[in-house]
Amino acid sequence: MEHIGKLRDINPDELELMLAWRNAPTVRFNMYTCHEISLDEHLAWWATTQQRKDQQYFMYEYRGEPAGIVAFNGIDPVNKNTSYALYASPFAPKGCGARMDYLALEHAFGPLGAHKLHCEVLGFNTAVIKLHMKFGFQVEGVFRQHYRRDDNYIDIYRLAILASEWSAQRPAMQEKLARVA
Repeated sequence: MEHIGKLRDINPDELELMLAWRNAPTVRFNMYTCHEISLDEHLAWWATTQQRKDQQYFMYEYRGEPAGIVAFNGIDPVNKNTSYALYASPFAPKGCGARMDYLALEHAFGPLGAHKLHCEVLGFNTAVIKLHMKFGFQVEGVFRQHYRRDDNYIDIYRLAILASEWSAQRPAMQEKLARVA
C-alpha cells in the first residue's frame, strides 16, 4: 500500500523541521503543551525521549517527503496497550491524517503487538475525534472540564480500539484509502 506512505525513524537533521511543525499555531492549539517550544527545550526533550523504552516516535513520509509525526507513549508490554498521538505538517496534503492513523494502527497491532491502542483528544477537536471513530475507535469516556487553558476548562475525550476491532475494520479502511489515493 505504497500510496499510503510510511513510518520511518526520525533523522537527527529533521528535529528542527519537527519542531517547526509542532510550533505551528494550528498544531500546538490542539495539544496539551500549547506554548511555543524553544529549540533547547525540544532538543532536551528529544534526548530524554530517545532513552525511554516506553516511547517510539516516527516520521510519516508521503510520496518521498516528510509530512507528519506519529508517537507511541506509555508502551506497556505487560498489559499490551499503548497511547498514541499524531500531527501532520501544516503543509501536508489533504488526507494525511487518515493515512497516518492507518499506519499507526498497523504499527500498534503489528510490530508493537498491542492489544489496545488509545488516545486523548481535546474536546473541541471534533475533526480528529470523528477521524478516529471512522477507523473504529470508540469513546471510552469524557473527562469533563479536565484540562484548563487560560480561563477555560476543556473536556478530554478518551478513545480506544482493540486489536480484534482493528482486524475487523482494517479491510474496509484499506479499500477506502485505496480509493482516495
